[in-house]
This record gives sequence, structure tokens and C-alpha cells, in this order.
Amino acid sequence: MASTTNISIPTFFFFITILLFTSLLVLNPQSVLAQDQEWVRKEAELLLSFKSSVHDPFGHLSTWKNDTSASSICSWNGIVCDAVSSSRVSLINLSTKNLSGELPSSIFQLSYLETIDLSGNQFYGEVPSYVFSSSSLRHLNLSNNNFTGEIPSGISSGVLETLDLSSNILTGEIPWEIGSFSGLRYVDLGGNVLVGRIPISILKISRLESLTLATNQLVGGIPRELGQMTSLRWIYLGYNNLSGEIPEEIGNLTSLEHLDLVYNNLTGGIPPSLGNLTHLRYLFLYGNNLSGSIPGSIFGLQNLISLDLSENSLSGEIPESISQLQSLEVLHLFSNNFTGEIPAGLSALRRLQVLQLWSNRLTGQIPKDLGGKQSNLTVLDLSTNSLTGKIPETLCSSGGLFKLILFSNSLEGEIPVSLSSCRSLKRVRLQNNKLSGELPPEFARLPLVYFMDISGNNFSGRIDHRQWEMPSLQMLNLGRNRFVGGLPESFGSDKLENLDLSENEFSGSIPAKFGALSELMLLKLSGNHISGDIPPEFSSCKKLVTLDLSRNQLSGPIPAELAQLPVLGQLDLSENKLSGEIPNGLGEIESLVQVNISHNNFRGSLPATGAFLALNSTAVAGNNLCDLTTSTGLPPCGGANAKRSLIWHNYLVACILGTLAFIALIAYAVILMNRGRMSMEMKKVENLEDGLTWELRIFDSGKVWRSISMDEILGCRKEENLISKTGDSVSYRGDFSGTLFVVKEIRREMVMMSSIPASFWTEIGGIQHPNVLKLIGVLQSSKGLGFLVYEHVEGRKLIEVVRSLSWERRKRVAIGVAKALRFLHGRRSASRLVGCISPDKVIVDGRDEPHLELSPLDLVGYETKGFVSSPHFGPESLEMKEMREKKDIYGFGLILIQLLTGKCPNDVEALGVEEGIVEWARYCYSDCHIQTWVDPMVLMKQQNEVVEAMNLALRCTAVDPIARPCAKDVLKTLESSTCLLNSCCASNM
Repeated sequence: MASTTNISIPTFFFFITILLFTSLLVLNPQSVLAQDQEWVRKEAELLLSFKSSVHDPFGHLSTWKNDTSASSICSWNGIVCDAVSSSRVSLINLSTKNLSGELPSSIFQLSYLETIDLSGNQFYGEVPSYVFSSSSLRHLNLSNNNFTGEIPSGISSGVLETLDLSSNILTGEIPWEIGSFSGLRYVDLGGNVLVGRIPISILKISRLESLTLATNQLVGGIPRELGQMTSLRWIYLGYNNLSGEIPEEIGNLTSLEHLDLVYNNLTGGIPPSLGNLTHLRYLFLYGNNLSGSIPGSIFGLQNLISLDLSENSLSGEIPESISQLQSLEVLHLFSNNFTGEIPAGLSALRRLQVLQLWSNRLTGQIPKDLGGKQSNLTVLDLSTNSLTGKIPETLCSSGGLFKLILFSNSLEGEIPVSLSSCRSLKRVRLQNNKLSGELPPEFARLPLVYFMDISGNNFSGRIDHRQWEMPSLQMLNLGRNRFVGGLPESFGSDKLENLDLSENEFSGSIPAKFGALSELMLLKLSGNHISGDIPPEFSSCKKLVTLDLSRNQLSGPIPAELAQLPVLGQLDLSENKLSGEIPNGLGEIESLVQVNISHNNFRGSLPATGAFLALNSTAVAGNNLCDLTTSTGLPPCGGANAKRSLIWHNYLVACILGTLAFIALIAYAVILMNRGRMSMEMKKVENLEDGLTWELRIFDSGKVWRSISMDEILGCRKEENLISKTGDSVSYRGDFSGTLFVVKEIRREMVMMSSIPASFWTEIGGIQHPNVLKLIGVLQSSKGLGFLVYEHVEGRKLIEVVRSLSWERRKRVAIGVAKALRFLHGRRSASRLVGCISPDKVIVDGRDEPHLELSPLDLVGYETKGFVSSPHFGPESLEMKEMREKKDIYGFGLILIQLLTGKCPNDVEALGVEEGIVEWARYCYSDCHIQTWVDPMVLMKQQNEVVEAMNLALRCTAVDPIARPCAKDVLKTLESSTCLLNSCCASNM
């Protein structure tokens, strides 16, 4: 029996349509070809419209030309066509091309476009709603741009699968309509300034696999409904202000691989339900206020690679069941309240590489098998606990341990022989324990160790008869032990920067070969039994900043050669048997700020210059000294006759200097009168109301400013014009003939400004650079009141916006400031015009261009770490110019640290760090995981660039000014490490 097939009417018409279309292709190919050409022409017009609407400084769109053939369009830079039709644009990738402008709508009208990637550019303005209007767009990436405003509301798209708006400046709340994007699989809104709560409507995106809302200002709790989104594999909600407890429902997300809730205000305990996340590989909960113990269910997560619960208030013991985490590579439990012993089960974790349990209340001994032959241990930090017993022999059995941090415990016994042969070690900190015995000979021959601190123990024996071979050594601290015998002549390293051998029982003389330590910045030999003379060879240590030889038995005079140390800052020779006179050259070391020569046998007069003018009486007591100035409480040199002679001498010198100054002033006035064009105009105004005489200096910056008056400058001091107010100054916005300016009222004493010569104002007023804020003029009264008049730049201070900037934008700021420094340092005399660089002195405009403020008051008598400067406006020596430039580089290093960490000095003080932001950064860089010190918005991007930039920042803030790079090298390093401005390396000055 024949079978019959029933064909429905719609199916029938479908086949008829296909047949007719095929017939058309066969019978009329020219018509089809014409339609394709018309289609290509329209797509080319849309692309060329996009090109004409954006700024392309490096010509990345130069291949986009008016040739509208299909083969041409599909070969344009960043364009990919559909593989089937070979003529219709399906993908546009213009990532990191330095394009800028508002986002044109034209490319979103391409009918077959599936992917747009415009990340890492400089597009600005609001994100227009038409970006979501395309019916074909599946992947949209606008991250790392300058988009502002709110995310458009009233939008929806069932096609979009990837939405990345991260690292912009988006504000407002996450729109409720986000839930209507039902097809989304990947959402990244991190690194913005979004506020409000996480909308529950996000629950409607049932297929969502990755949710990133990190680094915003979101508040409220984590929605419990999140536990219903069972497709989620990645949750990144860190660096917000989320509060409340972690919902138990998170444990329902059985596909989850990465859970990151760091640096919020979460409280309560860790939900035991997280033990249900059997696919979880990364669990990051650090930087919250979590309490209670670790749930035992966590230790059943067999796929867990990294567990970080640090910086919370967790308590209880670390259970032995932790040995079940056989995939674990990184374990961070530091800065909690854990008690009890370190579980022996940690020794069974063969893949464990990093173990950090520091700053808890752990007791007992270090597990005896930790770091055995089958382990992969590379970093071990158990410092600041109450551990006892001996250091295990096994810690370096795997041969990979390079960081061993055990300081501030109660460990005892000798250093294990096996550890002293651990040739992979690079950083060793065992200070402040109860370790004893002699230092093993092998411990002095570790080739990679650059930092070793074993101070504050009970080590004994001699160290001078062994062969020191530590070629990488930069820092060695053996202080506060019981070492005896002489000092070693060498430590086998020409890189040694810090050497502390203080408070031991060393005897003999100081080896002359210490003078060969060319990189030495700190030398402490205090509290020993060292005798003999101070070696004059110390003069070869040109980078020496701190020299402490106090509380010994040194004799003889102070070598006059010490005056050749160009950056010596602290000198302590107290409580010795030194004699003779104080070399006058010591008073000429400009960097010297602290001197203590008390309780010796010195005689004669103190130098009447430099640091000796401000010595405390206790710093010179116990000698047979006199003082020409009587400022130290010492008896005057030579009695009454000498004092009268000194007064007459000072009077005569003052008269001579006054005469020379008067002659110089007259000569300079004559030069100004004879110039063809004045570079500065000065007006004197008598104000009858306040009885003051005002001086108004206007620099040659355009005709518009030459007619500005004192009244127009003072008249802008109104509440409605207020820009900012600090302890020292108040800034107002003014308007003169339609041109905006800023008046900065200085509220500190300005008496010293009266001594600044006109040549200085001419120099600072003539500076023209796009990254230097233009100083238009200065207004000063006879009573010291003062106002600085600057150009107006629409922007905000760096210190106010740094946390909202993406990594790409922070790099632009750093490079701009570096360009300004290179320009200023390249001028013959402008290096003295910088002064006190800080984020508060940098204004960032809407295009992320920084503008460095030059404040004359910062140039007179300002102090920066490692230096003290006095007013200096005359001819400047090459050495003085270099020292001032190094001072500026230190300030730039501070800016770079804050760009990388997002922290200011007050933030670091809140963490309880006394040493300051530089030392905090230096410690964290070497001893903490990168998440601890890097701003999370920065961490999300290229980590290699971040590490290189922090390395540069620490070089810029080196204690030794000579070790700091010059501005030219700083700029070169920044530009060579970034692809954002790879074509700008020879950029404008």
C-alpha cells in the first residue's frame, strides 16, 4: 500500500519561495550583484561616517578609504566580514587605538554586525541608548574609556550576550531594565562610580555566566535571589560598600568557579553552604568584617586552587581537615584572630606554593614536615604570631623556597643546616625571635639573597673569619645580637645599600674597605666596642645618607673627608673618645639635618653654618666646645671681646651684602628698561581703605591680562566662586573679559616672597607647556597678604579623582606629569621652579591631561624627605640643580604610588603604618600579595605593567637621591612600558 505524505500550506509556500529565489539567481545574476554592491556601498558610508566623527591621531583608520568594493572594506583595519557572504561587516575591533570623541551612531546601524570592541580608547560623553538598538549585535565592549553619566534605562535586548562597560566613569544606579537583557552571558560594569543596590531584576538573566560589578560604590546586601542564577560561574563584587551577611543561597550556584567579594563591609560568618560549590577554584573573601570559624564544609572543595580569607576577624583554630584541599596552591589567612597550632595537615598539601598566616595568635611549633621534598612551597610567612620551638629542617627540601618570613615570634635554637644551604632563598626575615648559636658558614654564601634580617636574636660567635659570598645582597641587619670579634672587610656584594651591625660586641677597627661599598646608604655600627679612627675612606660612599657610629670607643679626629659626602643626612658620633675640632666642611653639607656629637673630647668652635645652626644642646653636650652663635647653649667662643668682634663682623658683612644687593637691583632695573619688550608688568597700588600698598605683577601671557586690576582679582573672593579650601590656601574662580582665571589666596606667611627677585617671576611666568598650569600673575600686599593668579583649567585635582580613573587613564596622567618634569628639568634654571610635587598639585582635565601647578611658596624653604632647602635664587651650581631635580623625582614617585594604590597618606595612616606611604608601599610590594597594595581597578588590567610601574615608583622614592632616575629616564620607562601611547614616545614638549 502506497504511503502518502501530507505537506502543510505554509511549508508549501516556503518551498515555492526558495524555488523562485533560486530561479532569480540563475536568471538575473546582474540584479543580485547590483543589490550586493548597493549593500556594500551603504555599509562603507556608515563606516566612513564613523571615521569622520572621531579623532584618530595615529591614523589607525587610514585604510578606511572611499573605495567601496567588498574586498576593500573587508581589508580595512579592524574590520572582519561575514564568512558566508564575504561582504557584510560582522566584527569591528578598534581596541586601544587612542581614538576619541563622542560615540557615533553610524556603526550601530550595520545590519549584520555581531561584535564591537572599542575598549581602551578615549571616547567620552554618555553611553547613548542606540548602542543597544541593533538587532544583530551580540558582543559589545566599551571598557576603558571616559564615558560618563548613567547607564541608559528603558532599554532591552534579547540578542546581546556580552556587555562590558568597565573602567569608565559611569554614575547613578544600575538600571532595573538590566534584567530585560535576557540573552546576556557576560556582564562587566566594574571600575565605575555606580551607586545604589544590586537590582533584583538581574535574576531574569537566567543564562548569565559571569557577573562583575567590582570597584564601584554599591551598597546594601548581596541579593539572596542571586542563588537562583544557577548558570553563574564567576561572581566579582569586590571593592564596594556592600554590607550584611553572605547569603546562604550562594551555595546553590553549583557551577560557580570564582567567588570574589573582597573589600566590602560584610559581616557574620562564612556560610557552610559554600561547601556545596564543588566546582569552585577561587574563593576570595578578604578585607571584610567576617567573624567566627572557617566552616568545615569549605575543606571539602577538592578543586579549590586559591583560598584567601585574610584581613577579617575570623577566629578559632585552623582545622586539620585543611589537608583535604589537595588542589590548593595559595592559602592566605593572615590578619585574623586564629589561635591554636598550625595544622600538621598543611604538610600534606603537595601543590601548596604560598602560605601566609602572619598576624594571628597562633602558638605551638611549625609543623616538622612543612616544605618537604614532595612540596612546592615558595613563599612562607608566619610572622607576628606566638610560635615556639625550632625552625624545621624541611622548609627548603623542595628547593624552591625563595621567601622565608618568620619574624616576631618566639622561635629558638639554631638555624637549620639544611636551611643555610637553601640556595633558592631571596628574602629572609628572622628578626625578633630567640634564635641562638653561631651563624652557619653556608648562610653567608647564599647567592640570591638580597634581603636578610636576623636582628634581635641571641646569635653569637665571630663572623669575620668566614668567607662572605652574597653577590645579590642589598640589605643586611645583624643588629641586637651577641656577635664578637672584628668586622668583616667584605660581604661579597657590591650592591649593599643598608648595613646594620649595631648593638653587638664587635671590637677592633672599622675596615677601610667599607669605603668601597659604593651603593651604601645606611651604616649603623652603634653600641659595640669598636676602636681606632674613623676611616677617611668613607668619603667614597657617595650615596651614604645615615652614618651611626655612636656608643663605641672610637678615637682621633673627625676626618675632614666626611664633608665630601654629598647626601649625608644623619650623622651620630656620640659617646666615643673622639677629639680635635669639628671640620667646618660638615656645616657646608646642605643635606645634613641631624647631628649628634655629644660626649666626646671635641674642642674649639662649632661650624656656624648648616645643621650646626639648629643643634639641640643635648647633641653637643659633654665636650669642650664653644659656639659662635650661642644658639646651642654652649659658651660663646673667646668671651666678650670675641662676641663684640663677631657682632662687628656680622654688621660689616650685612652692609656689604646690602650694598651689593642694591647695586644688583639697580642694574636689573636698567636691563628691564632697555628691553624691547617687557616680559613682566608690575603695578603698585595704594589702597586707602586698608592702608596697604599692593604690588601686582602680570606676566606676558596675552594682552587680555595686561589690563586686569587688583579690584578684579580681589573681587572674585565670594562664596559662590569658591573652588577649594585647604589649611594653607583658598581658591576662587574669576572671570575677566569672558576669560576664566583662578585666584589662590595664600593664608600662610608670605614675608619671604618680598625677597624673591624679579628675574624669578620672569622665569616662572614665561613657562609654556601643556602639562604646566600657567601662572598669570601675583598680587602681594605690604603686610604679607598674597594671591596667585592662574589660568583656569576645567578639571579636578588628581587626589579627588584618582580612584575613578582606569589604569589606561592613570598612565596618561603619569606620562603627562613626567613630560612636565622633563621639560622643566631641561631648562637652564627652571628646575628650581617645581617644588613640592603631590597629587594635590595636579589638575586633571576632561581629556585626562594633567596640569602641574607651580607654587612659588613651595619653592622657598620647603622640605622634602631626605632634603632641606633654603631660599636660593642666585646662580645655581650643577650639583644644586641635580639635587633639586632629585627632590622633584621623589614627589613624582609619590604620585605614581598613589596612582597605583589609590591611597593617599591619610589612608595609610589609618592602617596603622607609622613609616608613611612610601615605606608601606615598599613593604607591601615585597612581602604582600599584589591584591593587597594595587588598586583593584588597576589590578584588573595588565599586571606586568603595574609591577613595572611600582618598581619605578620605588626607585623614584629611594632614600638615596642619587639612586633616583632623572626625568628623562622616568618618561622613557613609562612610555616604553605602555602600548597606549606607543606612538607618542617622541611626543611634544
